Amino acid sequence: MTQTLSARPHADHSSSTSGSAARGLMAGAVVAGPLFLAAGIAQGLVRDGFDFGRNAISQLALGEAGWIQTANFLAAGALLIAGAVGLRRALGGGAGGTWGPALVGVFGASFWAAALFPADAGAGFPAGAPATTAMSGHGLAHMLAGTAGYLALCAALVVLARPLAARGHRGWAVASRLVPVAVLAGFMSSAVSVLAFTAGAGLGLLWLAAVTARLAMTPARR
Repeated sequence: MTQTLSARPHADHSSSTSGSAARGLMAGAVVAGPLFLAAGIAQGLVRDGFDFGRNAISQLALGEAGWIQTANFLAAGALLIAGAVGLRRALGGGAGGTWGPALVGVFGASFWAAALFPADAGAGFPAGAPATTAMSGHGLAHMLAGTAGYLALCAALVVLARPLAARGHRGWAVASRLVPVAVLAGFMSSAVSVLAFTAGAGLGLLWLAAVTARLAMTPARR
């Protein structure tokens, strides 16, 4: 009996420590999107020739100051992958605990690929670039990485609706299934409106941050 009573506080302490570590890692996915967007918007406002109505944030990696956006891609990828590890620990073997974190990890890795393979110049950016864009090999790789990454994000949001519902956040769960529709709509309209594409991508990043924060604040029901 004494051994049982003494073991229980130790187990509770270990569980609390593990939970704190998981939440610390999940913070990566909470801050990744807002930081990435804030850095992109700040650069877009000051870079010569950049127009949010014509240019994608990815193009900020071009030109003399392009290293800033490249670093932004790398940092966001690292934060998202850390967040994926935290989600895996927090969700464990529960609903969405395998595929949700894995898909978030794929999304994070796509940012590293985007940094490695920069977008093509065009639509007047960098300053002096032609109005039309000629697709290069690295430009194609960038586009494919982004497409794979955001498809993974959309799938992750749908999967993460399960642990949200299991924790009693049914409204959040419904929204997490609907947001991917808006994200995909933005991607599909990219040929017509770059701003719609940016808005859709930004919405996906911000919703992942919100969902991760909600899951971090709400422990699984026992």
